[in-house]
Amino acid sequence: MLNLPKPILGETSALTITTPDLEQSLAYYKKLGFSELFRADWPFPWIQITDGALLIMLRKEDKPYIALTYYAGEVDKVVAMLDEKGIAFTQRAKETDMLKRYLIRSPDGLNISLVGMSPEMGFKQPPGPTMLNMPQPDFFNPDKYVNKVCGLFGEFAHPVADLEKAIEFWQLLGFTAVSKFSAPYPWAILSDGLSVVGAHQTKEFSVPAITFFAADMKEKIAKLKAEGLTNYTDKGESSMVLKTPEQQTINLFKLGM
Repeated sequence: MLNLPKPILGETSALTITTPDLEQSLAYYKKLGFSELFRADWPFPWIQITDGALLIMLRKEDKPYIALTYYAGEVDKVVAMLDEKGIAFTQRAKETDMLKRYLIRSPDGLNISLVGMSPEMGFKQPPGPTMLNMPQPDFFNPDKYVNKVCGLFGEFAHPVADLEKAIEFWQLLGFTAVSKFSAPYPWAILSDGLSVVGAHQTKEFSVPAITFFAADMKEKIAKLKAEGLTNYTDKGESSMVLKTPEQQTINLFKLGM
């Protein structure tokens, strides 16, 4: 396990994903090992789901959208700190807003949102391990995986134009490059202790992707196909790329050689 930094953006992180049909999306993610935690209709219809390690907020909206979201009990202090660092916001909350929401966009177009909401209000980090806080010998023991369908959450991957500039930006948000590679192209895994972001200087993919790894991914993929999974692209016999009903990308990759 790695010595990870203390997060500065909030107490809980999640992926916010919009969908025109909440129930259809919920049914899809249940097939991928997720379960419903909570739902509400304010300030818009939403359903919170988790696989035990990754938290996802499904939000009803027609336009496809994905963001790395932080929930902070003292969001005003977080925003003031980021202002001092020169971080530009593309959206700011108004003083009259009951729910304060802020939006940042990375130099490579990844959405990062801040929401004023404390863990006491029900938004808590799932306890299950990701690849960053799990003992490495357990990587190859599927019995240790929290998500038995997809395996280990590895990263929220996104393409970047310049890896070094991307790392500089994420460092301002409290992230550390916990690993860095030059092959097959420049890329790095970044974390602030809560989120795991993969920055990939490549044109091999063009949109953000939720990425899972598993030592037994070949068997997991075969089971998903047998259960009727559709809208996917095979990447060899042991990996695949899914396109969700909300038109988001999920990678299922085999761990190891």
